[in-house]
Amino acid sequence: MNNIKHIVIGVLTLILVQGCGVYSFSGTNISADTKTFQVNFFQNQSPRIFPGADQTFTNQLQDLILNQTNLDLVTSGGDIVYEGEIVQDYVAPNTATSDITAAQNRLTIAVNMRFYDAKDPTQDMEQRFSFFFDYPASSSENNVRDEALQIIFERITQDMFNATLARW
Repeated sequence: MNNIKHIVIGVLTLILVQGCGVYSFSGTNISADTKTFQVNFFQNQSPRIFPGADQTFTNQLQDLILNQTNLDLVTSGGDIVYEGEIVQDYVAPNTATSDITAAQNRLTIAVNMRFYDAKDPTQDMEQRFSFFFDYPASSSENNVRDEALQIIFERITQDMFNATLARW
């Protein structure tokens, strides 16, 4: 009777360990044989070019993947590859005042991304991601641009991560 009890406990423990093995605390859905990733430079091809925005975006995407996966960053031959370009960067009035002037402006940035998975080409995709930042019209864009880029790029990179590695 004691041996049966130990066998049942051993089988239940084995089932629990196996069941927990496929869960990822980061929410990623990466095959076990994928070990490396590569982020090619996302060049700014929007009509408005601000120096450094492309490098900032590329670095933020690399940092996000490094922090949320156990993949190694490589400069070539990655198991998964991100590439693309910043295709849109514009400011437009968002809300108006009673005397028909802008009360708030909206900075919108869009990024076109291509994703390649060498281990599973069925996951390859191309998609456009965009986000915005609203700021008072009384503020100069130059005064809020760094904060705006941080917020916009954080959202776009997270959306890209979710679409490609978390598969949300």
